Amino acid sequence: MAEIIQKDGTWTFDGDALRLTPGRDKNVSPLRRELGELVVPLGALAGVSFEQGRRAGRLRLRLRDGADPLTQATGGRLAEGDDPYQLAVQSDRYGVAEYVADEVRTALLLDGVSPDPVDGFLLPGPALPVSASAGDGTAGFDGERVRLEWNWKTEDAKAATGPRTIPLTEITGVEWQPAAGLENGHLRFLVRGAPVTAPPKYDPNAVELWGFRKDPLMALVAAAVQARLPHPATVEADVRRDPPSLEKAPAGDDHDALLRRLRELGELHRDGVLTEEEFTLAKQAVLKRL
Repeated sequence: MAEIIQKDGTWTFDGDALRLTPGRDKNVSPLRRELGELVVPLGALAGVSFEQGRRAGRLRLRLRDGADPLTQATGGRLAEGDDPYQLAVQSDRYGVAEYVADEVRTALLLDGVSPDPVDGFLLPGPALPVSASAGDGTAGFDGERVRLEWNWKTEDAKAATGPRTIPLTEITGVEWQPAAGLENGHLRFLVRGAPVTAPPKYDPNAVELWGFRKDPLMALVAAAVQARLPHPATVEADVRRDPPSLEKAPAGDDHDALLRRLRELGELHRDGVLTEEEFTLAKQAVLKRL
């Protein structure tokens, strides 16, 4: 067994899995404290690294693409302090950190674990129910439906729509974007039949985020929903097996029908069903008929 104990947290490796426990230090982020202990199976790992610094180092896990709903939902946009797969290491424990990293690398090699993407989540995502308040609202998820509620800071037109309840069966995707510089972030749910036409400030299916300390907690809601949506690899396989028609235009090449087709393609692209290349080809095919 290999173990490293730091103020930032404790990592323990038993040969089959890494147990990541957040520390109790006041500087540990709310997201990591709320997420709690994680057990990462060896098969979910693509690699591990340790980087030394002048005063502190950092252990980093690299997960296989598609293995973790949190990583999938956040797209690598979590800050270092919020990322549960990173551990700050004090300089007097560099040797221990190197040992832990070497033990994990050796196990990956001996078990022949492939670093390639996986076609199903290997981690369960945050425990349910999960709820977070930040920015202009509160988002909660109980496994079957998302609940959005607004606060006194919500833009008037958006608040006037009242609380939102969105069944999981109507959700086609989820977006989590942190605030960056002067740009606000958001948690947005992509809903079937409701194309995105407004920025998060006015979108009743989105919570706008302003860059405060609790913003990353919204990523837990995003990850919990992501864990219960069809896996991205499954969606891509379905598209390859039964791709949207790129050349077939609506009967009679009706102008309004063609415009509707363009809107549908735009929604498929935003939902991640169509790649950029597929969307471009489809759009060009329709435009030729206009």
